[in-house]
Amino acid sequence: MEKLLTVKEAAARLGTTERFPRRLIAERRIRYVKLGGHHVRIPEVALTEFIAAGTVEPVTVAWSDGRAVA
Repeated sequence: MEKLLTVKEAAARLGTTERFPRRLIAERRIRYVKLGGHHVRIPEVALTEFIAAGTVEPVTVAWSDGRAVA
């Protein structure tokens, strides 16, 4: 079974306040588990996938005469 994180733990891993993961949940932008009532947990794997999906790889730019060339 995968590890489930509280909203507070997810926020700490993202380096944000608790409001950001709660907004991700409200907007259905991240997978979560509802434990009844108002209690929710975010699977650790879902948080890792969310971070990976937003990761932008750097681009190598070549310069010629002070201008970037493709």
